[in-house]
Parts: sequence; structure tokens; C-alpha cells
Amino acid sequence: MKTAIFSVVAASTLFVLMGCHNRAEMQALEPTQAEALKPMQQSWRGVLPCADCEGIETSLFLEKDGSWVMNQHYQGAKAPSSFASYGTWARTADKLVLTDTAGEKRYFRAKGEGLEMLDMQGNPIESQFNYTLAPVTAALPATPMAMRGMYFYMADAAIFTDCATGKKVSVANNAQLERDYAAARGSDTKPVLLTVDGHFTLEANPDSGERVKTLVPDRDARFEAGKNCDSK
Repeated sequence: MKTAIFSVVAASTLFVLMGCHNRAEMQALEPTQAEALKPMQQSWRGVLPCADCEGIETSLFLEKDGSWVMNQHYQGAKAPSSFASYGTWARTADKLVLTDTAGEKRYFRAKGEGLEMLDMQGNPIESQFNYTLAPVTAALPATPMAMRGMYFYMADAAIFTDCATGKKVSVANNAQLERDYAAARGSDTKPVLLTVDGHFTLEANPDSGERVKTLVPDRDARFEAGKNCDSK
């Protein structure tokens, strides 16, 4: 009986989060008919089966803006053994669909208190091994990810608009990045295309104190003046 109750609660939690995402889309169309959504993060972790390593320690983070981040550490593998990815999420009647920045999809469904990974077609995996992630409270991973987007800096604040997801995030203070942006844009006050390896974190807004998703540039930052997200 307790297992059944936990299953219902977990499924309800997941689909309430998903429902909030749908309401966020509705809000864009009818801003006066829906309340603003508050920041929220849901996270899961587990060790998934691996054909040529001890296991894949997998952490998944869903956010209310419809974005996700996944970190995977291949246990017992040679370095580099940790990889991170991100993208957007959506739902069907019974599945969570993750779409990464390359357009590849992954599927999960609610199972007990956690999420069960499905196969590449969104069907249950027939296996004796465990494909379930359990709910946890954890920080976003610091593993660098390749990102591409439009960077804009003004009035001591930088904004990065990701090309793949269309999501806008604040950028952590980085004096070198700000100087490189100024050199790339020249006399024009406009966004410049930036490719960078970085990760996301949650930082307090200096005005409101609210924790907001923030891009932390790690390495290989490069501006491309005169280009945008549609440029090859």
C-alpha cells in the first residue's frame, strides 16, 4: 500500500511540474490570465547500467522554464569520464521527453518516487537491470558543456540567449569576457555570437535576492562578430 501511495505522489509531483511548464507557455499568450511562476528545480540521481564501465552515475535536473541539465559520470572509466548536456523538456500523456541541443530525444516516465528511463523509442526497457533515478536535493553540475548563443552586456549585467533552446540566462561576472565582447562589437551596442564551454548554477539576484539560473563560462570563449544563431 505504501509503495502505491509513493507512486501516486511521485507521479503527481512530476506532472504538476510539467503542468506548470504548460501554464508558462499559456502565460506567454495570456499574461493577464495566469500568475507568474516561481523558480523551482526538481532533481533526480541514480546509477544506470553500462556496457563497458561499472555504471553511469546520472543526475537529471528539470527546471520550470522548460529546460533541463543532465550530468553523467562513467564509473571506472578513463578520463574524461564526466559529461554534461542540456536542452528542453516536454511531456506526453505519460512520458517526459528530453530534447538536447542536437535535437536528440530521451524518454522517462514516473515510477515509484523516481523516474524510469525508457528506450530511444519511448518504450519500457525489458531488462533485469535498474534504469530508475531517485529524487534528490543537489546543486547543478559544474561539468562544462559546449554552448552557443547571443551575448549582450550593458549596465554591469550580461545576458546569454542560447541558440539551441532560446532560453535567456544571466552570465556570471567575467571581466575578460566583457572586454572581449567590447572588442568584438566595436561601436555597435548589440548582441554578439558567443561559443563557450560553461555550466549553469543558481546565483542570488543582487536586487531581489531571488536565486536565478546563471551561466558560468569555463573555457574556450570566442566571439564571432557579425554572426547570429542562424549563421553556419
